[in-house]
Amino acid sequence: MTPRRAREAIQEARYTRPAVASPPEALAHAQLEWDTPLYRMAVAQFDQAVPVAGIPDDIAERLRYPERSTIVSIPVRMDTGRRVVFPGYRVQHSSIIGPTKGGIRYDANVTLGECAALAMWMTWKCALLRLPYGGAKGGVRCDPRSLSIGELERLTRRFTSELLPVIGPKEDIPAPDMATNEQTMAWMMDTYSMQRGFAVPEIVTGKPISIGGSVFRHEATGAGVVMVASRACDRLGLSLAEQRCVVQGFGNVGGIASQELHDRGASVTAVSDVSGGLHSEDGLDIPSLLEYVREHGSLEGCAAGRRLTNEELLETECDILVLAAREDQITEDNAPRIHARMIVEGANGPTSLEADGVLWEREIPVLPDILTNAGGVTVSYFEWVQDLGRIFWTRDEIRAKLELMLSDAFDRVWDLAEEHTVPLRTGALVAGIREVSDALEARGIFP
Repeated sequence: MTPRRAREAIQEARYTRPAVASPPEALAHAQLEWDTPLYRMAVAQFDQAVPVAGIPDDIAERLRYPERSTIVSIPVRMDTGRRVVFPGYRVQHSSIIGPTKGGIRYDANVTLGECAALAMWMTWKCALLRLPYGGAKGGVRCDPRSLSIGELERLTRRFTSELLPVIGPKEDIPAPDMATNEQTMAWMMDTYSMQRGFAVPEIVTGKPISIGGSVFRHEATGAGVVMVASRACDRLGLSLAEQRCVVQGFGNVGGIASQELHDRGASVTAVSDVSGGLHSEDGLDIPSLLEYVREHGSLEGCAAGRRLTNEELLETECDILVLAAREDQITEDNAPRIHARMIVEGANGPTSLEADGVLWEREIPVLPDILTNAGGVTVSYFEWVQDLGRIFWTRDEIRAKLELMLSDAFDRVWDLAEEHTVPLRTGALVAGIREVSDALEARGIFP
């Protein structure tokens, strides 16, 4: 770690929250639409990384805003016969390097600003992994748990129809995200294909294998989280198998990460989902817990360990804390009470800007989201390439390719952070921003 004086200098320079730059008059209205806490956080992270990245001011100004934001109205006939109109969003942050790529989420709190923030992070993530993509994100504001399968299908198909002018296999490729899955992608693929008159499997990723999905896509994000954590342990001279781990979130990402940690010999002492958490100092039986969730839908009612709240879980003493739930979980308030030797971000934006400063001062490394959860988009890229060429790889081939790409990205981030005496998050952002800046400078801003 850095000497104390260097830490204090970086703390003062990097962790004073900058104001979001005032946009040109033409962007003033859009800025108000995007102006949410998550978007402000994404822009503040960008503004902190720009001086280290050393990119031209005009390019920095261009990359501060999405290229395109789309808002649609989605009329859906409910099972009762009543018609309800849901708001839907798709934000495309940058198409400088290639078509945009990003998930579709169904959630009651989806906003344009949230989508803009996540699209921006996806741009840096794709650039960091050197994928030929820019970032996008979309979603529908709804309560997916209250909708029937038929209602979800009608919602998805109408949403896809509304997005037809802005999506395409060479323009913008959706993928699953919060409360969406392989079935959602199958409906999107079918709706798009019916409009084109032939099957277009490359329009989405995260599909069922039967229609062109990848054999490793479902596990990719969670497995990638553990690949990056293992690489960090190697750099720190630690053995992953000897670490005590706590995992917040026991869904697709957290559940698979827990299984991967368990398979590699690590002790997972606590896990949680929306129903609360479980803790056992001797380590939890992860395969049994996953089976319980498959049968009951959540950890509610499970007696495999001591019950605890999500707040208590975050402050549980451990070696590795995996954040695989939602954004804004570690804040300035609870960061001083975190008792982990390393934090691993499986979710997007789980650590606030202020918390980053506290953790940096406490010398707790944070493996940032744009690196750590990049396994999903990387294997989505593999799926897209395979669909375009109609040639498919085996699970072992995909896993090996993923680990190679994540390891390369991790090493570049680690070296940048050491070179500039900055946190790993800044190192990751700098690496991604420079890739996009170089491409934009080479192409030029037209006209």
